[in-house]
Amino acid sequence: MNPERRILLGRVVGAFGVKGELKLESWTEPRDALFRYLPWTLVHRDGEHRVAVAKGRLSPNGSITARLPQIETREAAEALLGAEIWVPRSQLPPPKPGEHYWVDLEGLAVRTPEGVDLGRVSHLFNNGANDVIVVRGDRDRYLPYAPQVVLEVDLEGGRMLVDWDPEF
Repeated sequence: MNPERRILLGRVVGAFGVKGELKLESWTEPRDALFRYLPWTLVHRDGEHRVAVAKGRLSPNGSITARLPQIETREAAEALLGAEIWVPRSQLPPPKPGEHYWVDLEGLAVRTPEGVDLGRVSHLFNNGANDVIVVRGDRDRYLPYAPQVVLEVDLEGGRMLVDWDPEF
C-alpha cells in the first residue's frame, strides 16, 4: 500500500439552489462519510484546489449537498461541475481484519494454485450482482470477488491466489 497515493472518493455532479451549494456523488460507505476525509483535493479542468473545510448533508432523497468556502453563487457552483474529490490513501481508516480497500488490491500479481500467472489486478467494479476483479495479463479476465474464487490476498507479498480456470 502506498499511503501517499490519492483515492477518488466522489465528484461534483451539479449545483443546488442559488447560494453556491454543490450536489455531490460519493463512493464512500455510508455516502455522507465523504465529509470525514477532509481535506480534499478538487481536481478539475482548471487545475487542483485544496479544500480544508466543507459542510454537507445527506438529504432524505439520498442526494448529498455541500457548501465550500468562497463558493457563494450558483454560477460558481456550476463552474465546478465534474470536479473530482481526491484524498490521500493515508486518510482512510485501516480496513477490518479480512477486508481490503479495492485500491490496495490494484497491481497485485494474480496466480492460480497450480502456479499459472493470470496477470495483475487492474481495478475492481460492482456490476450490481457482485464485485468484479479485472485482471490484465495475456488478456483481460473478469473474476468475481468471492471467497470461493479469491483464496488468499497477500498485500505485503504483492499477490493474490485465485481458484480460476486460466482458459476461462
